[in-house]
Amino acid sequence: MKSFANIFFIFLVAFTSIQLCLAECDNLQDTCPAVPPKKQTIFINGLPCKSPANVTAQDFKTTELSDPGSTDIFGASIKIVTAAEFPGLNTLGLSIGRTDIDGDGLVNFHYHPRATEIIYVTKGLLIAGFIDTQNQVFQEFLKVGDVFVFPKALFHFILNHGFQDATVISVFNSQNPGLVSITAPTFDNTLESLEKQKRKLISLSASKVHDVTSLTMAGLESIFR
Repeated sequence: MKSFANIFFIFLVAFTSIQLCLAECDNLQDTCPAVPPKKQTIFINGLPCKSPANVTAQDFKTTELSDPGSTDIFGASIKIVTAAEFPGLNTLGLSIGRTDIDGDGLVNFHYHPRATEIIYVTKGLLIAGFIDTQNQVFQEFLKVGDVFVFPKALFHFILNHGFQDATVISVFNSQNPGLVSITAPTFDNTLESLEKQKRKLISLSASKVHDVTSLTMAGLESIFR
């Protein structure tokens, strides 16, 4: 009976350690460039590592952000590069992005369910902000060289408030941050609807009000109707 208890205890400790490691575990080697998803033969919470014999310096370089992505109806393009496209990021808990915003364009309300985002402005004049779970709005004017942070899983936006195109570089503390948009099913993709939302955001920036009930989920969706 005592022997069985000892075996059970060892099993319990081992199982607990495995569970903790699955949740968050330090790297057991220097690097772990990812096997491209299309070549995966097993599916795990992440991406499997390449054989160390096949790791090269190229795994730690990407040109994915050299050019902007496709522009949406709001006049913005968002490119997020994860370990799936940038193998050297695998297991490091990071991804990187580039956002380009046309003059008077908008990065619509969205959030990243698995990551906090830090943005660095490389071009343009912007208004950036987020809404917390108490419906408090936190936003600032940003210029070249400024940094702003969007906490994990909170809705945020970026509005180009200058006279030229704008560009920001983002870093996420997840290798797969995800992106969920606020866009309502009844969204009216007209210039009038878009201008209405921009005017609302600009008016908030001009005022000292930081508790904006109209910017709850229901309030935001009503802007699009």
